[in-house]
Amino acid sequence: MPPVRVQLDQHHDHFTNLDIITGKVILSLSSDEAISQIVVKLEGESMSRLVAPHVDNTNKRKVETEVHKLLYKTQVVFPLEEIQRRKTSAGGFTLRPGQHQYPFHFKIPINNSCSPMNSVYANLNIVGPRMEGAERHVKKTLPPSLCGLAGEAEIKYYVKVTVERPQFYRENYRHRVDFKFFPIEPPRPPETRQEAYARRLAQFTTDIPAFQKKRSLFESFRKEPPPSTPGPPPRFQIDARLPHPAILNCNEAVPLRILVKKLNESPGAPILTMLHIELVGYTYIKAHDIAKTESTSWVVLTRSHLAIPVGSASDPVNSETRLDPQLWDGVPLPNTVAPTFETCNISRFYELEVRVGLSYESTGNSKSQLIVLPFRIPTQVFSGIAPPQALLKAMARNRIPEGLSPPPPTPSSLLLPSSSISPGYRPITPNTQLQPVSAVYSKLPAVSGTMGHHQNGPPVGYAGIGGDEAPPSYEDAMADEIGPVDGPRRDYSQNIGVGDRKDGNPGRLFP
Repeated sequence: MPPVRVQLDQHHDHFTNLDIITGKVILSLSSDEAISQIVVKLEGESMSRLVAPHVDNTNKRKVETEVHKLLYKTQVVFPLEEIQRRKTSAGGFTLRPGQHQYPFHFKIPINNSCSPMNSVYANLNIVGPRMEGAERHVKKTLPPSLCGLAGEAEIKYYVKVTVERPQFYRENYRHRVDFKFFPIEPPRPPETRQEAYARRLAQFTTDIPAFQKKRSLFESFRKEPPPSTPGPPPRFQIDARLPHPAILNCNEAVPLRILVKKLNESPGAPILTMLHIELVGYTYIKAHDIAKTESTSWVVLTRSHLAIPVGSASDPVNSETRLDPQLWDGVPLPNTVAPTFETCNISRFYELEVRVGLSYESTGNSKSQLIVLPFRIPTQVFSGIAPPQALLKAMARNRIPEGLSPPPPTPSSLLLPSSSISPGYRPITPNTQLQPVSAVYSKLPAVSGTMGHHQNGPPVGYAGIGGDEAPPSYEDAMADEIGPVDGPRRDYSQNIGVGDRKDGNPGRLFP
């Protein structure tokens, strides 16, 4: 175990932008020790590791690893600057036996600092006789800590101390402490009365006769009353709607509205029997010339064996019935959902999937019918940690140059494959006439349209949730004089191994 360790003064379960990380380096020596300097580093990195497909039908598979330094700050805690200036030899400083403590502090910036220069070694990938450097670098808000993708993608933050010793043959002492990071949310777009929606049109079939017992010889001579002729089965339209731009908040319920519109006269009304709400996350991972997209899902709500009437047979045509939002209002998103983010080699985007099951049973000897209608709406997920008001005011005073960083583009700019979005998906306003994009009147069991699968990464033009041009963003220069976030924080769970650990690279080449 190294004689040095880092102790953080952690007041929250996680850190966020503008937080000041404080702590101390504790060096315990049992004898006199020559020390050149003690350097504390605040670092964040995004690492991706992918295996290429088999080449030439052999068992050889190329493994690509790409690492980006998202955050890199250093502080020399020993010797002090005035002592360093008086230094006359290269032999370092001799520390006496005992425990030595050196305080440090860092302020976490808003945006990442990845560039070809600050990651020159981490971004090199040696493949045979050639060396590949990471070509893509983006400037965005620092992404959240991320793990749990089978070692293919990881975003981690840590404080590391290096005790440098002047003798080239003696190993430097190192130690680091990992911590969770959860970013503040980007500037929210102004509220509108618009809604984004996915729509399905469906109709139950005509009555399906139930199984009837075979009549005996004597019963066949008995006269039966003529069968009744019931009216047409219900035809209806269902909308799943979110406020536009579509934004979900971590640890909060989904602001969903589900409307059922009656489209014909019918002797009966549909019955809600099943409701399923699920958040689907897509993680785009790139490692040099290899890329893939992994999907993960979080079940928000699943209810079955319901028997809730949707309207009544006496409702007029074109009347709308809203499903009771209390079914899902009290159910927040799981605390393992990370907010939407984008880095140089890893990005995350989401879709909300809703499935509505309706049944219908008319009078007479007919079997009940069930239709399950799926909906998908592209959405953003925000952390829910509001930025300080002083930062928003500073941003309002300073117009940001175009092309800086993330927040909202319109759903039209989320160019997802058409097969992945439910028919009829588009933003609407209360004054917009609700015309179906395509008339899909399906018979049992159902519905047209297929569920999409993202093959080649994030959609072209994917930038967030709001308009086609670059939205406003934060600048670190604005935040220099602004204090930490003073408000509620959200619960965020990532198994990143928070705590003390020895640095896994004890070499002396890059201290």
